[in-house]
Amino acid sequence: MTYLDVSPMIVALRTNPSDFEMKRGWLRHFPSRHEFRFDGEGNVRLHASCDCAMLAVRHAQGRELSDSFQLWHASYWRPLEINKEFASHFRQPNAVTRLFRKLVAMIRRRAQSEQRAAARGSSIVAAE
Repeated sequence: MTYLDVSPMIVALRTNPSDFEMKRGWLRHFPSRHEFRFDGEGNVRLHASCDCAMLAVRHAQGRELSDSFQLWHASYWRPLEINKEFASHFRQPNAVTRLFRKLVAMIRRRAQSEQRAAARGSSIVAAE
């Protein structure tokens, strides 16, 4: 049986990590539009609109590709996701959210002001 040689992709994962992304559980290669999914045993599923998907990946090479994918995911993709999420925490909120936050802050300041006034008024000492 003839197999698909995935060694160029293994090299691409290491040398051009930004050419890949994760989308709904599939590893997607932008330039070729090929998509790959890996299972726990190192088997690879390939979706492509060309004849590349007609050949199976040899199990040993699939395992090597899976290992390269795991390394890419841990060292490139996951840190990218974490940094995006972190940046989103500091993004300027939309106008509705800003208005809501201003209203909440105004209500909170008024409530704190009333609590302080009530605390000053209740400084009367009870008679024994």
